[in-house]
Amino acid sequence: MSQQNDLKTILNKLHYSDDAKVVEQISAQTKLVMARMKGIRRKVVVMSGKGGVGKSMTTVNLALAFARMGQRVGLLDVDINGPCVPQMLGMRGKGLLDTPEGAVPPTGPLNIKVASMDFLLQENAPVRWKGPMDLSPVWLGMTEMNVIREFLSDMVWGELDYLLADLPPGAAADKPPLLAGLIPDLAGAVVVTTPSEVASNVVQKSIAYAQELGIEILGVVENMSQYRCPSCGEESPLFEGDTDSMCEALGLPLLGRIPFDRNFARTFDKGEPILEGDNPTSAKYQDIAKKVHTLLDYQHVLDGKV
Repeated sequence: MSQQNDLKTILNKLHYSDDAKVVEQISAQTKLVMARMKGIRRKVVVMSGKGGVGKSMTTVNLALAFARMGQRVGLLDVDINGPCVPQMLGMRGKGLLDTPEGAVPPTGPLNIKVASMDFLLQENAPVRWKGPMDLSPVWLGMTEMNVIREFLSDMVWGELDYLLADLPPGAAADKPPLLAGLIPDLAGAVVVTTPSEVASNVVQKSIAYAQELGIEILGVVENMSQYRCPSCGEESPLFEGDTDSMCEALGLPLLGRIPFDRNFARTFDKGEPILEGDNPTSAKYQDIAKKVHTLLDYQHVLDGKV
């Protein structure tokens, strides 16, 4: 019996004693998330544990790279306070289609389905929580977790080859237990870092924590590896660090290095993503996507699922 069937059996046998039926609601939402994601072959999260390393840029460009490979791709952006994927893909102002079956994500560039908290928020409006945060520091994290669970339970993805999830650092959404609990049959995580000692130290802790909980780390992407001159294209060092040594110590592959490319970044800021794969920076993301795809194919064979 698979882990998913075991979980379904346990959830179906639960009895609830709380009058508010909170546990029952959570159980029902969890089962609904599993049903919604049943048609998705591979679910991959992009994480780091450190803010400002470029997880959203990495997630968006990996989604574009997989789509260029002919894969059916979905992109999940559950950053409650700072969702930016729709802006990067030129999808601001779009919304979820409400149907009797649930909320259908809009389709963006290269037919990528995008579900983002941004579609539910007013422009530039901050998210404010009402509750006893001064009495219980745990309250905020639990509230965000419940919002994300409900958000996921409403999404109707259909059939996909890949679902990439861009999850923020710090808040409850980036905690490995939540990742494992809310996204069933997680294929693994791509970890993003910069060649900075500060970033590497934080990222290593996040990796160790995820591995302890059984989350497969597919590899590391070194973002802002160098600075690409917008005029001549020459690349120069931007940070001092040793991501190679970190990967070697952790036994993880370095999937690729992405330079900071001002012209490339500007296009996404303006909501004009580069869709062609012949751009030098796009080509690097394409190589990373191919490595992840090959790695997951290899794992598929090892698991005997052929």
